[in-house]
Amino acid sequence: MASASLFNMSGSELGTVDLKDAVFDAKPNETLVHEVALALLSNRRQGNASTKTRRDVSGGGIKPFRQKGTGRARQGSSREPQMRGGGAVFGPHPRSYRQDVTVRAKRQALCSVLSDRVRGARLCVLDGLSCEAPKTKPFAEMAARFSPDGKKILFVTADVESNVVLSARNIPRVAVCTAADLSVLDVLDAYRVVVAKDAVGRLEERLS
Repeated sequence: MASASLFNMSGSELGTVDLKDAVFDAKPNETLVHEVALALLSNRRQGNASTKTRRDVSGGGIKPFRQKGTGRARQGSSREPQMRGGGAVFGPHPRSYRQDVTVRAKRQALCSVLSDRVRGARLCVLDGLSCEAPKTKPFAEMAARFSPDGKKILFVTADVESNVVLSARNIPRVAVCTAADLSVLDVLDAYRVVVAKDAVGRLEERLS
């Protein structure tokens, strides 16, 4: 059975926690992880970039110069693409970049990346992740204990903890996410993952 080290907020190791193999010891599937991550990134795109074609640019209703005698190539409109101030050719237009991903694929990909963090000893469980008040300094000191090399760390809570979110929001390379909102991109973006003890059950219930 998969297991992860259990720590308290002071950074002291308390033992280990058994984890469900279906979630934290899943078979690695890099192809699926890549497809799901690419789809999630595509779904973030707004797709509202737009350029004007020659029909959208104002003006150009008269020939810019006479047909013959100028030594230049003949032109019928000053708004043709090759003219200065003319329309764009093959420019971007509003479109949807959305890619549909099944819920099952998202779950399997998330299990794969979580299992990879467990195998690499980059996932641990925290016994009681809470803050009495929104204070940045104590939370930054606590985060530094779990990531002394300064690499990005992700804290996963069971529910929305307002004080935790407010304490961590101004700390570089520190992110907070709930077990219900955790995605493949969140895990891939962080080098270390710290899961609250009560959030482990939420993840196992959601993904198994």
